[in-house]
Amino acid sequence: MKILFMGTPDFAVPSLRALADSGEDIVGVVTQPDKPKGRNYVLTPPPVKVFALEKGFPVYQPKTLRDEEFAALLEELAPDMIVVVAFGKILPKNVLDYPKYGCINVHGSLLPAYRGAAPMQRAIIEGQKITGITTMYMDVGLDTGDMLLKAEYPIRETDNFETVHDALSELGAKTLIETVEAIKNGTSVRQKQDDALATYAAKIEKEDCLLDFSMNATALHNHIRGLSPIPLAFTHTPDGKLLKVTAARVISAEGTHTEYGKVLSLDGEIAVACGKGILALTAILPEGKGKMSAADFIRGRKLAVGDILK
Repeated sequence: MKILFMGTPDFAVPSLRALADSGEDIVGVVTQPDKPKGRNYVLTPPPVKVFALEKGFPVYQPKTLRDEEFAALLEELAPDMIVVVAFGKILPKNVLDYPKYGCINVHGSLLPAYRGAAPMQRAIIEGQKITGITTMYMDVGLDTGDMLLKAEYPIRETDNFETVHDALSELGAKTLIETVEAIKNGTSVRQKQDDALATYAAKIEKEDCLLDFSMNATALHNHIRGLSPIPLAFTHTPDGKLLKVTAARVISAEGTHTEYGKVLSLDGEIAVACGKGILALTAILPEGKGKMSAADFIRGRKLAVGDILK
C-alpha cells in the first residue's frame, strides 16, 4: 500500500518511524514550511522533515493544499492512503476524498472527548485520570470522523504535558500500525462518534496561562502540569515581574482563604494561599532568567511572606 504521510512536530515522528519500520511504501512526506526560531530567528526545519530526510523519503512543504500544484502532486504520488498526525492544517475535501483507503488521523484523546487543537493539555488541566489515542477516518469536520481504534493512557499525578505528550506519541504510533494492518486485512470496524458526548479542546492562548489563585489548589496544580514545560503557567511578583511556574505540589486541598495569592511561607518552596487549599510552587522560570528551583529563587530574590502573587 502506498502511503503519503502528513505531519509536522515531534509528536508525529514516532508514527512516521513506525510506518517506515513496518515496511510500508511511503511515497512522500508532507510537512509545514521551515520556520525561524530562537533569538536569532534561525530558519529551522520541523522534526518530521528532519527524520524524513534521514530516511531518504521525499519531502514536500507546500504553502497551501488548496491549489492545482498540490492536486497535481497527489496525482503524481497516487497514494492509496494518507496518514495525518499533527499536520497543523485542515485538509480540503479533494484531498480527503483522494485516497482509496481514506485519510487516517492519529488524535491525542479518546474521542469524541477533546476534539480540537490541545487535547492533551486540556485533559490534564481539567483533571482527567485517563486519556489516550484514537485513530479515525478524517472528514470535513474538526475531529468528527468515524473512529477506528482506541488505546488508553492513565494520567499519573506526576505527569505533565511533556510526559503525556511523549507517551501518547509512542502509543499513537503503535495504534496506527494496528489500524493500518486492520484496514489492509479488511478487519477494521468504523464507529460513528456520538456528537452529544463531544467536548472541545481549544488552542492554548496566553490568557489561559495566567494563574488564578482564587481557584482551588488541586485545579491550579493540574493547570500548571498541563502547561509544563510549554507554554508554562505564570503569575506576577509584587513588583510586576513575570514568574512562570514549571512545577508545583498541593500542600493542602482543604481550607478557604480570602487573601488568595498570598505567600504563606518560603521554606524551600513558595507556599501560596488559594481560594481553597494551599499550593507550593517548587520550580520556576523568573523573568529574564533560566529555570530554577523555588529554593534558589527564594535565596536570590526579594519575595517575602505576606506578598501577593497575581
